[in-house]
Amino acid sequence: MFRSKHVVSIVFLLLSQFLIANPDVQLATVFTDDTHVEDYLISEKYDGVRAIWTGDGLVSRRGNPINAPEWFTNKLPKVWLDGELWSKHNDFSFVLSTVSKHIPVDSEWRKINYMIFDAPDRERNMTFEERYKRYTRLLTILDLPHVKPVEQFTVKNNKELNEMLNAYVQKGAEGLMLHRKMARFANGRSDNLLKLKPHMEADAKVLEIINGTGKYEGMMGSVVVETEGGLRFKVGSGFSDQERRFPPKIGQTIIYKYHGFTERGIPRFASFLRFREANY
Repeated sequence: MFRSKHVVSIVFLLLSQFLIANPDVQLATVFTDDTHVEDYLISEKYDGVRAIWTGDGLVSRRGNPINAPEWFTNKLPKVWLDGELWSKHNDFSFVLSTVSKHIPVDSEWRKINYMIFDAPDRERNMTFEERYKRYTRLLTILDLPHVKPVEQFTVKNNKELNEMLNAYVQKGAEGLMLHRKMARFANGRSDNLLKLKPHMEADAKVLEIINGTGKYEGMMGSVVVETEGGLRFKVGSGFSDQERRFPPKIGQTIIYKYHGFTERGIPRFASFLRFREANY
């Protein structure tokens, strides 16, 4: 009896190391033209993997451990940091492959930067403008080449914002993020944090695989997907030949991009972007 209880206790302790509660994370909504841009600080949107430094460990926004090499985190301060693990423009697949390994590959992590865009305070009394100054000061003192403060800037109006968006996108950026200057940290999605891209993105679950014809004979032609709100439609473009030979599984979530909506409310020019990884 004692031995059985002892084994159960050991198993529970081992499992508890992997069961991390979802951290508080601010999530963005989509920018709209009626936004008062002068109320926001603006930065580049990095196409990487969101990573939270809790002061003790590195986790994804869903609370799953990210197994970074010891040198990557051992000098990070005992404060909460929020940022993106990123290497360079248009390199998301490499970043995801690197940070999702259970045993980190040192040569791969040497190419990863931790781009810090927030340092939430536990009391949640500081505005984002104050937190921006805080993380910039902390990381300047820290002076680690792979941990970088994300620069924030301001614009006067939407015309200037669109000019900045075009300039950043031409350099390879995914888009821009707008963070309300006077906002206190709050868990969840709100207009305190906005994302602005040349196209919009959303998630949808795969319901059906439709076989291809013509040059796609014997491969996947398109998929029928369903949004969280129950809207169903087809996505047939954006897939590589490799992805058509090995199509997504039923129930898998994809990220698609689109450009507004049709009169029927269907995403216009919906195109596959990438798969949604469950843990990140």
